[in-house]
Amino acid sequence: MPNTYSQIYIQIVFAVRGRQNFINESFREEIQRYMAGIINHKKQRLYAIYCMPDHVHLLVSLKPDMAVSDLVRDVKASTTAFIKEKGYVNDAFGWQEGFGAFSYSKSQTEKVVDYILNQPLHHHRKNFREEYHDFLERFGIAYDEKYVFEFYD
Repeated sequence: MPNTYSQIYIQIVFAVRGRQNFINESFREEIQRYMAGIINHKKQRLYAIYCMPDHVHLLVSLKPDMAVSDLVRDVKASTTAFIKEKGYVNDAFGWQEGFGAFSYSKSQTEKVVDYILNQPLHHHRKNFREEYHDFLERFGIAYDEKYVFEFYD
């Protein structure tokens, strides 16, 4: 789109179906590279990614012709097929429905990148349920608890 300029930074969070710890450290980086390739192929820019055993954080900048939901759908679908094809987990693997998308200004991106890249350290202090609810509260997002990710902790 000529003469279209934007600056849209979004942190995307989504979880493994059933909150199973399926993303093993032995293949985490390969999954992250695969997700990065999908995002790059869609002509979006990835700033940070971290796959925890049961959920994923991404920081991307989106062009205005890309809907967040389309990008997440494509990342989830392609990654599910990749994980199954590689035999990393059994056929039961999948992602929970939905995702969180939280917007940031350019001045906040460095802090968000650090936050995402330090997920293991962060989760020693706070579990995923607490983290996700904190996001919803901090961003003033009204929600019904029955539609938030399935939590088993």
